[in-house]
Amino acid sequence: MFGKRAEATAVKPQAAPVAPKKEQSQSETNAALHATASAAQSRRTDEPGEEYYETKATIFNALFETIDVSALAGMNAEKAREEIRTIVDEIIAIRNVRLSVNEQNQLITEICDDILGYGPLEPLLARDDIADIMVNGAKHVFIETNGKMIKTNIRFRDNTQLMNICQRIVSQVGRRVDEASPICDARLLDGSRVNVIAPPLSIDGPALTIRKFKKDKLRLADLVNFQSISPAGAKVLQIIGACQCNIVISGGTGSGKTTLLNALTGFIHPDERIITCEDAAELQLQQPHVVRLETRPPNLEGKGKITMADLVKNCLRMRPERIIVGEVRGPEAFDLLQAMNTGHDGSMGTLHANSPREALSRLESMITMGGFSLPAKTIREMIVGSVDVIVQAARLRDGSRRITKITEVIGMEGDVIVTQDLIVYEMDGEDADGNIIGEHKSTGIARPAFWDRARYFNLERDLAEALDAAGS
Repeated sequence: MFGKRAEATAVKPQAAPVAPKKEQSQSETNAALHATASAAQSRRTDEPGEEYYETKATIFNALFETIDVSALAGMNAEKAREEIRTIVDEIIAIRNVRLSVNEQNQLITEICDDILGYGPLEPLLARDDIADIMVNGAKHVFIETNGKMIKTNIRFRDNTQLMNICQRIVSQVGRRVDEASPICDARLLDGSRVNVIAPPLSIDGPALTIRKFKKDKLRLADLVNFQSISPAGAKVLQIIGACQCNIVISGGTGSGKTTLLNALTGFIHPDERIITCEDAAELQLQQPHVVRLETRPPNLEGKGKITMADLVKNCLRMRPERIIVGEVRGPEAFDLLQAMNTGHDGSMGTLHANSPREALSRLESMITMGGFSLPAKTIREMIVGSVDVIVQAARLRDGSRRITKITEVIGMEGDVIVTQDLIVYEMDGEDADGNIIGEHKSTGIARPAFWDRARYFNLERDLAEALDAAGS
C-alpha cells in the first residue's frame, strides 16, 4: 500500500488481448488521426452494452434451470468450470444466440465467476495493483490504484446479485449481513479487509468496500524502494522493532498503517510468542509461534459478542511475549497500555490520528471513553510508561504514502507529555507531473531515550550509524 503503483489501465470485466500498435511516422498526420479515431471507436465497442447484459441474464437463468448446483459443489474448481462451459455452449447453440468468440468466452468466464467466485469482482481481485475496491450499488464500481480513484465499467446484474456476493464473502468467516444486521466487517481468505453496509441503511443498494492487500507482502526494503522511508530511517525502524520498543503506528485512513505494522513485525525474533488481536484478521506474520485472535459480533439473539477489550484481556493469560493489536479504537487501549507496562515489551498497535501528539490525545480519550475514572495525569503517566515510539504514516495529496515522523515519548513535564522527533519528512515542492518531492531528515538527536534498550540488545552502534546517516 505504500508508495506509488504502476499507472492503471481501464478496467474490463475480462482482459481481452490487445493488438500491438504499429509504428507511425510523424509526417503521416492523416494516418495518425485515422488510427486515433479507430482506437477510440474500438474502445467504445469493447464496452458491453445493455443487449449483452440482457443476453447474459437469459443464459444465466437457463443455466440454473439445467444445472445441478449440488453436483457442482462436489467438484474441484477446474472441473466445475468445464461443466458450466459445456452447458452454456449448448444453451447458446440451442437458442441461436449470436455472439462473437470473444463475447462468448467473456460471457462464460463471467457466469463461472458468478456461480463459483465473486462475480464481477473477480478480475479486480486478480489485479495486484489495486488498493481499494468500492462498490456503490449494482451499477457503480470504483477502484483506487496509483493513489487515484478510477470509475470502472464493471457492473452487477442488479442489487440482488451484489447482495448475494456480499453474503457469500462474509459467510466464509462466519458472519452475516441482512436487513436485521445490515453492517458487517469481514475479510477475504487472503486477509483483505471487507466492509458491507446493506439496505435499508444504504439507500441505493448494498455498499461494499474491499481494502486489498498485495499478494507479496511488503517488507521494509520495499518501502525504501517506494521512497516511503529513507534507507537510514528504515534501519532505525528495524532497530526499534528488534530491541522490543513498544510502538504505536499512527495515521489517517489509507495511509498504510497495517502495511507498516506487517513490515515491522518482520524483525521480531522467531523464538518469541506473539498474539495478535484484530476485528478482521489481516496481519500475516511469518514467525512460527503466532496465535491469531479475532473479535466476534453478537448472534441473532444479541448474545455472544466478543470485543477487542475481551481479547486483549485474555491475551494476558496466554503467556504472550508480544501483543499486537490491529487497530486500537476503544476501551482496549487501557488493557493494551497495561500489557505494555507489565513486561510485554515490543507490543504494537495502530490507531487513527494525524500526528504523534494527536495519537497521544486519542489514547487518553479512548481510555476515558471506556469508563475508567482516572485523573488525566495518571492516564498520561501510564501512556509515558508504556509507549516508547510513535511512527506517523500519511497519504500525501499525490497519492503516495510516506512515513512522516518517527517520534519517541521521553517523559512528562508537569501535566504535559514530552516527545521528541528523531526523523521527519520535509516536503520541498513538486515536480512537473504533480509528484511531491521531499526527503527524510534527522533532527540531530544522537542518543534517543531508548539508547539503553538498544545497548542491551548490542544494537547501539548500528543505531548511532543509522542516525548519523539520516542526518547527512
